[in-house]
Order: sequence, then structure tokens, then C-alpha cells
Amino acid sequence: MKHTLSILLQNEVGALVRVAGLFSARGHNIDSLHVAATRDPAVSRLTLTVHGDAARLTQILNQTRKLVDVLKVEHRSEPPESHAA
Repeated sequence: MKHTLSILLQNEVGALVRVAGLFSARGHNIDSLHVAATRDPAVSRLTLTVHGDAARLTQILNQTRKLVDVLKVEHRSEPPESHAA
């Protein structure tokens, strides 16, 4: 299943590398990644998509929330892809 995560992180040097490194170290592939500024210049929003089952998603969420630079993690499931007949 495809999952979209929205992560608020402190806008610090290396914060994105630490998040990406966490995924890589645990064998998770990031399908898409977008980083943008927020209204607060000290905070950035990282939106990414990953594939995985519920157990993998739980692991990702728990580990991501433990990172020092991460302020908040939100998860949104994607609906299954529909195929035109």
C-alpha cells in the first residue's frame, strides 16, 4: 500500500539527510520526496511517499518521530490505484 507522510522538521543543516538516512538504513525506498518552507522560517515541511504494509509503516512512523529534528509526523493513506478498463 502507498503511504504519504508529512513531516515538520527544524530547518537545520543535515535534517533532511538524517530523515533520508533513517529510511535507507532500514531498507525503505522513498518513492517521492518534496521539501518546502513553511510560514515559520525555522521549520520545513517534508512530504514523502513510501510503499509498505502496516508493520513497516508503524516502524517508519515510530523511528521518524524519534529523530531530534522532527517536530511532527502525519500519515495519510492513499486510496488503491484504480485501473481503467
